[in-house]
Amino acid sequence: MYEQFLSAKLRDLQAGGQYREFVDIDRRAGAYPTALRRLADGTRREVTVWCSNDYLGMSQHPKVLEAMHRAVDEYGAGSGGSRNIGGTHAHYRALETSLAEWHGKEAALVFPTGYGSNDATLQCLLRLLPDPIVLSDELNHASLINGIRSTRAERAVFRHNDVDHLRELLTAQPHDRAKIVVFESVYSMDGDVAPIEEIAELAREHNALTFLDEVHAIGMYGPRGSGLAADLGVDHLVDIVQGTMAKAIGVIGGYIAGSATLVDAVRSFASGFIFTTSLPPAVVAACHASVEHLKNSEAERRTLHDKTRRLRDALAAAGITVMPCSTTHVLPVLVGDATACKRAAVRLLDEYDVYLQPINSPTVPVGTERFRVNVTPNHTDADIAHLVEALSEVLATAAELPAEAVAA
Repeated sequence: MYEQFLSAKLRDLQAGGQYREFVDIDRRAGAYPTALRRLADGTRREVTVWCSNDYLGMSQHPKVLEAMHRAVDEYGAGSGGSRNIGGTHAHYRALETSLAEWHGKEAALVFPTGYGSNDATLQCLLRLLPDPIVLSDELNHASLINGIRSTRAERAVFRHNDVDHLRELLTAQPHDRAKIVVFESVYSMDGDVAPIEEIAELAREHNALTFLDEVHAIGMYGPRGSGLAADLGVDHLVDIVQGTMAKAIGVIGGYIAGSATLVDAVRSFASGFIFTTSLPPAVVAACHASVEHLKNSEAERRTLHDKTRRLRDALAAAGITVMPCSTTHVLPVLVGDATACKRAAVRLLDEYDVYLQPINSPTVPVGTERFRVNVTPNHTDADIAHLVEALSEVLATAAELPAEAVAA
């Protein structure tokens, strides 16, 4: 019975073009964004990666690799336990101090993943606070949504980036009721940005905490790469900044930064933090090395934004429309059909050695299926020209490709 039920669910995904398949992409140290694709016959072909969250190529940076190698030699591979049971080491203290200073906050707390930092922190706060209500942007990431839905707290969803709608929802609540406004700075599927200052000021006016997910801005925007809130000069208005070290920082891990009391409360009560194994010393050391480098180097940020402009212009010149909502380094190219998007991805990989992952429902709404294109400082002008040529040809014929071509 169970096998039949689950098999039917999987068939539904496949029929709707929403079934996800893994592609073996073997990254090569020092060669990013090129990688080796492992084929069914065991051979490998070089491909160019255009959809990685390693936005600045920091996973390949010599300082990051050196710090990781040194920590492996000093500490070994694993952490040995949770933060409370043998899993806290000197690299954690250094990293959390660095992150707090980066964001101008009193304290920071590191989690094994960015998903975990969102999920565990929101669950914790919504269970600790008396009769809270959480107000969440409708396009918030799944990790934020899961943290909210995992509690019995009342929730209200405001229309994406709609300050007036948020104002209506806040005004309807008693001033002294516990409230958390949850939103992101850069939305990763549309590439647009939140009206951070307006939301933060409105939340303060209505006695609400602000929880800002900056994962797609950390390292790339603001003074020393500390994010969009800092870029706008309103980081002091944000109560909780959440970030990741798996994107521009180039490693793995998530964190929150805020007041010492708030961070200590999460450290002391969040089950998703307390009962999980901590990051290995080598990972934490690599994260710290990357953060410290990005605090002091503008080169990666400057090159990223320059190449983003070049790619955006090249796509426009070729008649390939980047969704107009995008104002950042995230360039969403609308396809509008799940099957066509998957077909196009197969052809890009097989015929052009271009790796772009189709973004389909439920990640984005049905009818808005797309490619999410990310250039990096490591992509060359030749890479950009090749991508534009490949997309121009493949998108023109994606709907005509036989369905069996995507059945792998």
